[in-house]
Amino acid sequence: MTSDSFFDLAIKPELLNNLESLGYMHMTPVQAETLPLSLTGKDVVVQAKTGSGKTAAFGLSLLNGLKVDTLDIQSLVLCPTRELADQVAMELRRLARGVPNIKIVTLCGGVPTRNQISSLEHGAHIVIGTPGRVQDHLDRGSLVLDELNYFVLDEADRMLDMGFQKALDDIIAYVPNDRQTMLFSATYPPKIASIADGVMNQPIMIKVTGDNNSDIQQSYYRVNNNEERQSGIQALILKHRPVSALVFCNTKVDVKEVAQSMQVFGFHVLALHGDLEQKDRDQTLIRFANNSSTVLVATDVAARGLDIDSLDMVINYHVASDVEIHLHRIGRTGRAGNKGSAHSFYAEKEAYKMKRLESYLDAEIVSKRFPKLSKNEEMVYKPPMMTLRISGGKKQKLRAGDILGALTSKQSASKKAGVGNGIEGRQVGKINLFDHCAYVAVNREVAQVALNKLRNDKMKGKSFKAWLLKG
Repeated sequence: MTSDSFFDLAIKPELLNNLESLGYMHMTPVQAETLPLSLTGKDVVVQAKTGSGKTAAFGLSLLNGLKVDTLDIQSLVLCPTRELADQVAMELRRLARGVPNIKIVTLCGGVPTRNQISSLEHGAHIVIGTPGRVQDHLDRGSLVLDELNYFVLDEADRMLDMGFQKALDDIIAYVPNDRQTMLFSATYPPKIASIADGVMNQPIMIKVTGDNNSDIQQSYYRVNNNEERQSGIQALILKHRPVSALVFCNTKVDVKEVAQSMQVFGFHVLALHGDLEQKDRDQTLIRFANNSSTVLVATDVAARGLDIDSLDMVINYHVASDVEIHLHRIGRTGRAGNKGSAHSFYAEKEAYKMKRLESYLDAEIVSKRFPKLSKNEEMVYKPPMMTLRISGGKKQKLRAGDILGALTSKQSASKKAGVGNGIEGRQVGKINLFDHCAYVAVNREVAQVALNKLRNDKMKGKSFKAWLLKG
């Protein structure tokens, strides 16, 4: 029987001590299957869903083999989206806390290239990026991989779905032959098998067995038109009252229509689609992830990279175009040991999709009726948090601790009326730092108090503007 303890692995003591401080005592199945092989230098292909702990499965291998005393790029991790790359970087920094002076650089679109070039000129140990931007830096000569030891393809199936095949081929041409390669994918279509054959050295295939969706309660509803779909969404959310619900639509036109209908009904809802500017996209993802909005309506492409362990509910406004996309959608709930629910709507003309899904699941799909609501359940409810935007970020040397301290301080430098004692630490949620701005979630009932504190007290000896994002 394979051990699930990190302490039975050949990992550096400083990494193990940090894992213990983080409360990581036992490995998830994907970690227990992968780490014993990857730590010994084996190439691995790992089929596992998002939220299975795969970042630590490859991250600990990278960190364990790192030579900190040289600032050569030793590891390259490719991700399909900027959001996922940022999340991977954040997790690797947490895992590396016990090892000083590790430099991790992210290379993604939506950030000026010249800033990234400057960062690379000062050296790095690990680079995490999206294929397009990494390819750009390689072509410019600003990214050099001569000393690369580890090459990771994370969510490889999503990268192919997003049209990154050419960029991947170009990047692989720059990667040294003498390296360890790890490929992670939620699905394993022929295109992924082809990549594995072309870039890996006798890879070991790992497929995390068991029902990946065992913590997800699935329901299906037959509908006749969009009005029934929209009223069905409202009924499900009001009946189950999730803190966070993600609604998938097949087109951005549907996203806009569904979000607008829910706003009219009184829901706190956000829309995520390809027409959004990067700033608006970032802000939308932050507000949903920190529980400042109950519902996010999105297309599949727009939602890639969204990583929320506690997502309560997924609703498929239309059935996905294929089984793999359906599984990827519903796999966003019921993660990290949490329970979740997935609800899919289908019309008569989508019956062929349901037959394919039945065949894949080897189970009959039975249509349910939408729930009837009691008087108490008909009331639209508010999300528990609100988000504040601050006009300073990493470039102004702001840290999460500075923002938390300003919000919870019992003293105030301001003599303005109503500015004094801060809020409690438990009333502060997620803090997200960008180069020139920051976002902090606070309990809805103390949002105005928090806003007054940030507007009137100083951080780092400076005054910053702050806004309360409505909704």
